[in-house]
Amino acid sequence: MIGLILILLLVLFLPFTVKIVERNLEIFLFMMGICAAWVSQILNLELWHKALIDPIKITLAVLIAGFLFKWLRVPLKKSIQRISQSVPYSLFFALVVIILGLLSSIITAIIASLVLVLIISVLELERKAEIKLVIIACFAIGLGAALTPIGEPLSTIIISKLNEDSFFLLRLIGREVILGIIMMGIIAALFVQPKFKNSSASLSSHDGETYKEIIVRTVKIYLFVMGLTLLGAGFEPFINTYVLGLHPNLLYWINMISAILDNATLAAAEISPAMDLETIKAILLGLIISGGMLIPGNIPNIISAGKLNITSSEWARFGFPFGLMAMIIYFIAIVGERLL
Repeated sequence: MIGLILILLLVLFLPFTVKIVERNLEIFLFMMGICAAWVSQILNLELWHKALIDPIKITLAVLIAGFLFKWLRVPLKKSIQRISQSVPYSLFFALVVIILGLLSSIITAIIASLVLVLIISVLELERKAEIKLVIIACFAIGLGAALTPIGEPLSTIIISKLNEDSFFLLRLIGREVILGIIMMGIIAALFVQPKFKNSSASLSSHDGETYKEIIVRTVKIYLFVMGLTLLGAGFEPFINTYVLGLHPNLLYWINMISAILDNATLAAAEISPAMDLETIKAILLGLIISGGMLIPGNIPNIISAGKLNITSSEWARFGFPFGLMAMIIYFIAIVGERLL
C-alpha cells in the first residue's frame, strides 16, 4: 500500500511540476502503470493482453478522424465562413458549442478541438470573446466525449474497468450531459459578444497538421490509454481500502482536483467495479465538469490553449468561476434526483 501511495503522489504532482514529465506524459504514465501493477503483483499476461487491446478503438478513431480532418480541412473552412456569415453570430456560437459537444463522442475530443481551433481562426474574434467561446466549447466537448469509449481516454478506461458495453455511459449520464451541452450553447449565445479584431491577418499558425504529427499523436494516445489501463488495475487495492467507503457527494467535490490533473488519470485510479452506479455517476460528473476549469484538466483545453496561445491565467479567469457554477448546478441536480 505504501508503494501505491507513493506512485499516486508521483502521478498526481510530477506532470504538474516537472516540465520533462509534462512533455512526455504518455511514457511517464505507461511507466507508472507498470510500477503500480508490479507493486500490486498483478503484472501478468492477462493484464498485458487487456492493456494492448483496450486502446485499439480510440486509437483507430483518432487516426482515421485525423486523416479525414486533414483531407477535408479546406472545404470545412469554407463552410464555416459561409455559415458564420449567413446566420446571426449568437446562433452560430450556440451551434458551434452544441454540435461540437455532441459530435465529440463520435469524432473524438481531439478532432472536435481541432475543428474548434479552425472555427476560431476563421472568425477572428476579439481576444476576450475568443477565450470565452473556446472555454465554453471545451467544457461541452469534455462532457460530450465522455459518452462513448472512442470519445476520449476517460470513457475508454471506465468502460474497460467496468467491463461494460459501449452505451453504458450514455445510459448512465447521457441526460445530464446532453442537457448540459445545450445549456452551454445557450450561455455562449447570451454571453459571448460578437466583437472582432481590427486586423484581418491570416492565422498561419493554425495551418493543417502533417501526417507525421497525426501519427505521433495517435501513438501517444495508444500509450496513454495502455498506461491508464495498467495504472487502474494496479490501484484496485488502494481503491478498495480508501475510496469505496466514501460518500458519493464527497467524491464529487474531491474530484475538483481534475482541474489541474488529467481526468482520465484520476478515473483510472478511482473507478472500481465494486462501486454502485450512484458513486460512479458522482465521480464521473465531478471529473468531466471540473476538468474544464484549467488548461491541464482535459485534452480539449490543452489542444485549444496551445494552438490559440491562451495562457493559464487567461483560462482561469473565466474557466474556474464558470466551472464552479456548473459544479454547483450539477450537484444540486444530483442530490435532488437522489432525494426523489
